[in-house]
Amino acid sequence: MLTSRVIPCLDCRDGRVVKGVKFQGLRDAGCPVELSINYERQGADELILLDVSATPEGRSHQHDTVRRVRQALSIPLTCGGGVRVSDDAGFLLEAGADKVSVNTAAVIKPRLIDDLARRYGSQCTVIAIDAVRHDGNGWEVVVQSGRERTGRDAIQWAKEVVQRGCGEIMLTSWDRDGTRSGYELDLLSAVSEAVTVPVIASGGAANPQHLVDALKAGASAVLAASIFHDGEYTVADLKTVLQDAGVEIRS
Repeated sequence: MLTSRVIPCLDCRDGRVVKGVKFQGLRDAGCPVELSINYERQGADELILLDVSATPEGRSHQHDTVRRVRQALSIPLTCGGGVRVSDDAGFLLEAGADKVSVNTAAVIKPRLIDDLARRYGSQCTVIAIDAVRHDGNGWEVVVQSGRERTGRDAIQWAKEVVQRGCGEIMLTSWDRDGTRSGYELDLLSAVSEAVTVPVIASGGAANPQHLVDALKAGASAVLAASIFHDGEYTVADLKTVLQDAGVEIRS
């Protein structure tokens, strides 16, 4: 059985970690290097570093932040934000990323996924899917930090990105992001059942039970930000609860 992973997420803007609700009302949450060191010491399995203003501002990722974090870190690092062509991913990998996450550009030009998988390998290619619930049934993919609806069905899009070579999906319920109301379990279960690659649950975690629920709903990993940045729980705290709940985790 594969062990489940606990992954702190660092949303960065101008070289600082920020946190908000659906990327609104962003507040400073600290230095990415200091937080990375702290989370690794607590037992984080991986880190995800996202430049949250790169795509809206039409620029590439701030590679200096990636380099500084990589120098301090020994666990796997996924980076995203501002990746529009395959060379952008290459620059992030050269700066120290182990995997590259793509969202908006993959929706605009799905062939980018094929290019990334062929050039760098599926193991480096992470597709971030942000989804909102329809008025009826199902979920719709949104892009541009949740500002634009695409008309794409999230489940069908998840299947397509895997067919194109994606090795992992980071799945965020945009309805839940930063709300501390728990992960969208129905969405998580539907996507996990539809694909054969690991799915990272994102959006809404506020307590250890939310992580337990997500992993039991089919996630291979759980991502959280506020509960770590605000010092409510350490990674070690959460891993203890997960173990007690019978979840196989990395010690």
